[in-house]
Amino acid sequence: MVSLQSNGMPADGKGAYIGIGANLGDARSQVMAAIEDLALIPRTTVAEVSSLYSSRPMGPADQPDYVNAVACLDTLLQPHSLLRELQAIEQRFGRRRDGIRWGARSLDLDILLYAEATVGSDRLTIPHPGISERDFVLLPLVEIAPDVNIPGLGTAACALESLDASSLYVL
Repeated sequence: MVSLQSNGMPADGKGAYIGIGANLGDARSQVMAAIEDLALIPRTTVAEVSSLYSSRPMGPADQPDYVNAVACLDTLLQPHSLLRELQAIEQRFGRRRDGIRWGARSLDLDILLYAEATVGSDRLTIPHPGISERDFVLLPLVEIAPDVNIPGLGTAACALESLDASSLYVL
């Protein structure tokens, strides 16, 4: 369990888990480059990164398979500040928010968890609202943090047990 300071920040700076995905262009290279960009976020370091996984698209089937990973960040940024940094990285990679849900993407960065915090605003929900349904998020999360608590669900490993992740494979 990550302890929080009185200001809601992780006491040791750990605890932000970021879902990473891409399926346009050289998706594998884009995910690797995005991981490098995560390390450039102010007051943040990349503590751990999962393997890269190939997964079928969640949305329309007429798009390429995704490359997915999860990174654990040690950050002192508040959740909304971290979100702004992630969206700036997405924009540098050509991400367009055109309203097509679950469409093809040059890069997608999602805050999955932020320590033990829960956030509910019009711009950000933590834990990520679809975390319990997404094998392409839970499998890489379990690889690096099987015992991390997902508020309202239990550990990541327990949440993964209810999904069939057999179609995912490590690249």
